[in-house]
Amino acid sequence: MRILFWGTPAFAVPSLRALDDEGFEIVGVVTQPDRPAGRGRRLTASSIKEVALEMGFDVLTPDRPRTEEFIAQIEALGPDLSVVVAYGHILTARALAVPTQGSINVHASLLPELRGAAPINWAIIRGHERTGITIMRMVEAMDAGPVIHRVEEPILADETAMELTIRLSEIGAAALVEALALLSTGEHPEVEQDHGRATLAPKVDRHTARIDWSQPAREVALLIRGMDDVPGAWTTLGGEPVKLFRPVVVEDPTAGARAEPGTLVAANGGVRVATGDGVLAIGEVHPPGGRRMSAADWVHGRRIEVGGRFE
Repeated sequence: MRILFWGTPAFAVPSLRALDDEGFEIVGVVTQPDRPAGRGRRLTASSIKEVALEMGFDVLTPDRPRTEEFIAQIEALGPDLSVVVAYGHILTARALAVPTQGSINVHASLLPELRGAAPINWAIIRGHERTGITIMRMVEAMDAGPVIHRVEEPILADETAMELTIRLSEIGAAALVEALALLSTGEHPEVEQDHGRATLAPKVDRHTARIDWSQPAREVALLIRGMDDVPGAWTTLGGEPVKLFRPVVVEDPTAGARAEPGTLVAANGGVRVATGDGVLAIGEVHPPGGRRMSAADWVHGRRIEVGGRFE
């Protein structure tokens, strides 16, 4: 089978490697163009571009994957099937129809729940106990196509978005290979989604990641875990932004009970912060212009005092 692969972040890399390991013919790889990254804003290739070039595949990096020139390029490759894994653009009906056997997608949720760009982040933020991988037939509407194969996974206690992303990337690669085996029989049913149960998982950004300390400790902890490590849940102290990681809800119900939300109620060997209901211990901190470090090191270096307040 001749496969045209579409993907951009590291999440897509295991799927590309799995297809190659299984002997599928990769006729080309489509990824997003190099983007400015880091403090120096240097142009940086996507994770998929770097790996695809190392593996010897032809790479296409269109700004908009819908122009006549680009469609002609992928038509010339003669793919049987497109496999899309976190590419970053919604494909047009024309692009989806180029392969003779259509297009399929590896999506990191149990569709129809969490359609959209950030299903892993929102699964954690919303307190879901389970998530997984769905392999679906692609249609023009976002994440709305029939389901080919699905694998359910628990979300582990205290698991962060980054940790879950790494785990699901490997599960997604295995599920993709299983789905292709099912499709090869020509008899596997593709099940229409229950669109009435659909929920959305929009892109997360700096605005989404701002901590609201008036929320209960559990909700704040879920937000911090769901934003780890990009974009990183953040707050301010003394007017300076600071990102927070590794939250733990403090079980003692009397700790910081009378403090205003956002108040540092303990700074001895770490950081404890009052919320709208309960107290949260913070394990790691990323101050502006610095590196990610333990909260204890940050407290020691900054001389953080009890009574200070995150805003």
